[in-house]
Amino acid sequence: MSDLDEVVRRLDAIESIESIKQLKARYFRFVDEKKHDELAALFTPDARIVTDGITWGSPAEFADTIRDLIGAAPTVHHGHMPEIEITGQDAASGIWAMEDLLTFPAGENAPEGHDGYGQYRETYLRVGGRWLIDSLLLTRFRMDPLENWNPDA
Repeated sequence: MSDLDEVVRRLDAIESIESIKQLKARYFRFVDEKKHDELAALFTPDARIVTDGITWGSPAEFADTIRDLIGAAPTVHHGHMPEIEITGQDAASGIWAMEDLLTFPAGENAPEGHDGYGQYRETYLRVGGRWLIDSLLLTRFRMDPLENWNPDA
């Protein structure tokens, strides 16, 4: 491999890692902004998605469940300290530390809110020049309860 080829390879890796970081940032933002169709579009059509031991049938099913579960409740999702490795010309893997805060309107049978901590382990594929999530495994290490709120107070 020539010096120029090596520079091009390294530049592509840097650009790919930055694109994957932006992809994951959109994932968190779309969850919090309730943009469920856009969230589903961040995945390959046959992505494997597992959260807290639940395997989802498709990206659309995953996004629809998030919509149904958290509705209009305010949420805050953060990803930190990405470890991204380019594993092939159009393939990569990543590990992200995460924190999420969910609170729900108070009421009978309201789910309990939480401040959760854990880790995402993901793989990515570049499809048509665009990086997408091909697999996602979310494992929570800790969940601290949060009180629900009264939107009328």
